[in-house]
Amino acid sequence: MTKTAYAATQNTVRTPRGIEYEAFARITHRLKSSAEKGRNEFGQLAQAIHENRQLWTLLAADVAAAENGLPAGLRARIFYLYEFTNQHSRKVLKDPDEVGVLVEINTAVMRGLRQKAEAA
Repeated sequence: MTKTAYAATQNTVRTPRGIEYEAFARITHRLKSSAEKGRNEFGQLAQAIHENRQLWTLLAADVAAAENGLPAGLRARIFYLYEFTNQHSRKVLKDPDEVGVLVEINTAVMRGLRQKAEAA
């Protein structure tokens, strides 16, 4: 008991960028796996689309805030991607074969988040 009481706790330091990356990775994985199952698991695809929309809505609200520190051009591009993913999500709900576009966008964002983290 004393070993566990005095043992060093191991806390992982999570940066905002790392948290964003994990959220994108989790949702992108759900998009991929539900698309692979096809129309048989349409409920899972709809849930993954919903979660992706929620993530992009949070990002859009963040970049629309006046106190956001990102450059204006990057903020505008992120907001445009929010609008595109929201609109394209409707198409995916009609035709699940279209989910690849959302996966590609999320993967590109994840790549950017990883590059920024490695540069820092």
